[in-house]
Amino acid sequence: MSFNGAMSTAISGIRAQATALAHISDNIANSQTTAFKRTDTSFYDSVTLSGENFHLPGTTYAQPAYTNNVQGAINSSSVKTNMAINGNGFFVVSEAVGSLDNQPVLLNVDRYTRQGDFELDRNGYLVNSSNYYLQGVAIDVNTGNPVGDVPSPIKIERQFLNAKQTTSIDYEANLPAYPKTVNSQPTTPGSELLLAGTFANDPTTQTAGAANGFVQAGEESLFLDRSLAGGSITVYDDLGAPLQVQLRWAKIENAAGSAGIGGGDTWNLFYKTSDTATGVAAKWTNVGQDYVFANGQLAPAVNSTTVTGLTINGNNVGNVVLDHGTSNVTQFEDTRGSITVNALDQDGFASGSLLEVSVSNNGRIVGTYSNGKSVDLAEVTLVRFNDPNKLQKLDGGAFAATQSSGEALIGAGGSIVAAALEGSNVDIADEFSKLIITQQAYSANTRIVTTADEMYTEALNMKR
Repeated sequence: MSFNGAMSTAISGIRAQATALAHISDNIANSQTTAFKRTDTSFYDSVTLSGENFHLPGTTYAQPAYTNNVQGAINSSSVKTNMAINGNGFFVVSEAVGSLDNQPVLLNVDRYTRQGDFELDRNGYLVNSSNYYLQGVAIDVNTGNPVGDVPSPIKIERQFLNAKQTTSIDYEANLPAYPKTVNSQPTTPGSELLLAGTFANDPTTQTAGAANGFVQAGEESLFLDRSLAGGSITVYDDLGAPLQVQLRWAKIENAAGSAGIGGGDTWNLFYKTSDTATGVAAKWTNVGQDYVFANGQLAPAVNSTTVTGLTINGNNVGNVVLDHGTSNVTQFEDTRGSITVNALDQDGFASGSLLEVSVSNNGRIVGTYSNGKSVDLAEVTLVRFNDPNKLQKLDGGAFAATQSSGEALIGAGGSIVAAALEGSNVDIADEFSKLIITQQAYSANTRIVTTADEMYTEALNMKR
């Protein structure tokens, strides 16, 4: 091998180690950068000529070895719109190239990042510290389902959430086999029952057009003494006005024929129609459904029933479905003799203004409103690549797709961790170890250059 060849190989080694040093420097400088992906160095040799009995080395060169698929540590964050990806996915983001009328002008080319330090800007966009705009799909606030599947920059509008009229009440309860009402006497059979003959009109029967199926205001005390409280709940009319619904249960028939023994017992459910009714006006209204029990279960089953024209103090809420689920209204013995309400909820709400925005662990942007309602507003899009290490690195922790990386594939990109940030995947101790090795290799290559130069000088001096 010639002196020039030795020098050439050593100089290529110097260049390669300088490249490695640059990668190490970049890694250490970004050891605290959110979701930074370190760049390792791979070395390759280039052989000029080689055979069985001879070898002429050529040069060596260094190439970056990207670690875009290596997860960084996930740390909690106090910012509710921060998010981290647990898995191999990427956020889809847009890059701002300017502004017009105080609105960003976004480049119509998708970029990708794992830097999830997103926060709301003044225009309602979710933007990270590198000024990339998060993409996702909007959510229909009424159905909770995504609107389409093409991601676009997420923009949260600070508008009122419209009121929603109550249409369904979820109600699950256990009724006691023997109700301990004010009027009940265990030694007096039937004293626990609400009997139609006790009242001026029959509250246990609801016939269209007939004056029955309700309790007159003047007889409310009789009704209260023969019934049990079944809970209360706030419902909402079409304007979002809150209305309090009070519920009471009354046992109207004991099929076993004696007090305290259930074997085909019938109950009715009532709601309070008016707080101010007097005289013969309706105070409590029967929902119009017989609940018949055998061996503690409804027979036949009543999974739901519709209250027609639910009216509270003159405000008509409309038809409301009482949803009891599957066998979730029961009649089992209760030592207190009272109603145990296991579930009582409804689907309506008043209007409200947006108070704050957060991210859920299922990757949805959630708005919390002044009415206490939390609503999914958008769904963050995650994508993956067949070869993420072939993505092109851009400023600010962003990447661009390349032919080698393949196109972005929506879905199966891992899961989102809310109120968290992914740390850099740089290991400082490892980088310092590589730094020492690089320095030694660099010095060794410079010694080869020096030695080759000295030998070359000695060869020139031979003719003197």
